[in-house]
Amino acid sequence: MRPGRSSRPRTRTRPKHDQADDGFVVAVDRGRYTCHVDGRLVTAMRARELGRRGVVVGDNVGIVGDTSGDGGALARIVRIDERSSVLRRSADDDDTTVEGRQEKVIVANAEQLVIVCSLADPPPRTGFIDRCLVAAYDADVEPLLCLTKADLAGPAELLAYYAELDLPHVLTWPDRPLVELEGALRDRLSVMIGHSGVGKSTLVNRLIPAADRAVGELTAIGKGRHTSTSVVALALPSGGWIVDTPGVRSFGIAHVHPDNVLHGFPELVEATTACPPGCDHTGAAGDCGLDALVAAGGADAGRVASFRRLLASRTGSPDETNNPSGRS
Repeated sequence: MRPGRSSRPRTRTRPKHDQADDGFVVAVDRGRYTCHVDGRLVTAMRARELGRRGVVVGDNVGIVGDTSGDGGALARIVRIDERSSVLRRSADDDDTTVEGRQEKVIVANAEQLVIVCSLADPPPRTGFIDRCLVAAYDADVEPLLCLTKADLAGPAELLAYYAELDLPHVLTWPDRPLVELEGALRDRLSVMIGHSGVGKSTLVNRLIPAADRAVGELTAIGKGRHTSTSVVALALPSGGWIVDTPGVRSFGIAHVHPDNVLHGFPELVEATTACPPGCDHTGAAGDCGLDALVAAGGADAGRVASFRRLLASRTGSPDETNNPSGRS
């Protein structure tokens, strides 16, 4: 038998949860959220009243219910605080389907994007770095270039390529303390991202020995295996947080507006003011100010080519190629 109608009137009034505990989301796994609450790790679920609002690593949230952190305890996330930044990436550039062009939020409230790049084995890939820089500037997140395996090769050529950006960077060696990197990370929420095999998980384990992140080896074709399989925020012993991300082989920027792609190439901005109205900066019309800049020796032709490839990648142009040597 069907139960009778309740005599209790329904209301749209929702509790304000003024007494909710403040939490910080450190991991997400199949609808369950691990939150840091006053030094405890609390498992929570998203309250229905949040609607379609997603919760991601880095979110500051309000939590009610059982926040003891005991085994089997489950709390509820009832509030998502306003985000200071949202770092996103799109799917692979060669995926031109609607689903493939959708963006994915990596982390919220990040202050710094640490782009981990090895100087050798595998060699640096400037195309990947350029994409990360564009995404960082678009999200108003400060970039930091972390160059690993400095015992195998020097950084001079790579740093010369980014000389006009005055890009902050740190070098790491396998047998030297990470003093400079630790100083750059202290008391900040930083996201680490890099190709598989560049030593990102090794760095995390050195910074936080208790993290025990899986470390992989290079394959026979010089590509790394994906060892980190999920996004997770880890507390630094000296203060601050590292958000470790799975190793990626591409970093799509389809979500970035074409005008904002130029933010990753500040040395080219002034030249574009000489472009004719409606110029798409691809050079197809033959009168783009970037061509004149290169001809006058005012810019690296490789930087202009990379900028144009990034523009083409947003539309799934067949001219966009993946250059494993790095000059992409």
